[in-house]
Amino acid sequence: MMSANYKNWVSKGMIYGFLGGAAALTAGAVTLGILGESTIPRIITGILGAGALGLMGASAWCIYAYRQFSYDGKRKLSKQIIEGVAEYVKVPESGVGLDVGCGSGALTIAAAKRNPHARMVGCDRWGMEYASFSKQLCEENAKAENVKNTEFKNGDATKLPFEDESFDCVTSNYVYHNIPGDKQKWLLETLRVLKKGGTFAIHDLMSASGYGDMKLFVQKLHDLGYEKAELIETADKFMTTKEAKLLGLSGSALLYGKK
Repeated sequence: MMSANYKNWVSKGMIYGFLGGAAALTAGAVTLGILGESTIPRIITGILGAGALGLMGASAWCIYAYRQFSYDGKRKLSKQIIEGVAEYVKVPESGVGLDVGCGSGALTIAAAKRNPHARMVGCDRWGMEYASFSKQLCEENAKAENVKNTEFKNGDATKLPFEDESFDCVTSNYVYHNIPGDKQKWLLETLRVLKKGGTFAIHDLMSASGYGDMKLFVQKLHDLGYEKAELIETADKFMTTKEAKLLGLSGSALLYGKK
């Protein structure tokens, strides 16, 4: 029986690349150390050695992150986060929800499972940055999970290919921090396609450096007439505080509410 493959955002290629770079720099440093005894070769040797240590450190972090996020590992942090966000996704019976930046379809499928009498649409542009993610992969994962109330479409989060107020619920997980530009603008673009009375559950790294003042944004939503809008810190909800710091997930928060 085919099993779902949700991939890992820390690819093995990334790990091998760092390890290969570290090995190459180490070999260069050793070679210069053996052959050169003048000042310049020694300086170059030191630079190469420092670079190798840096790449080794990056390799170690990638291996740790890969193991933490892997759906096949013991920790399964990605699964815990996805299921934690999916708990907030509420789609009325016969309604339609949208998952923006669906990647491998994990959140779309998890939300569809929790809302079996509704339909979930996963949307992504599946760019070269994550070449192993695709529409076909999403469809294969839905089939593997025996989930039939999903649909996957191509679309850019900065300009969604949907009319205003098209969906009963909108959601996403760790998407907007990857997109250059005004993050609050991208949030409003997603909320544009949400029906009046619909709910939203948007999870991302909502630090002030990337998003600006999110408390003011929440107030802006209230001023715009949103029935409910709140920011829920998740750095110690879906994961431990220590994990959040080690994995660069500090500032994780869920923007949750009703239009």
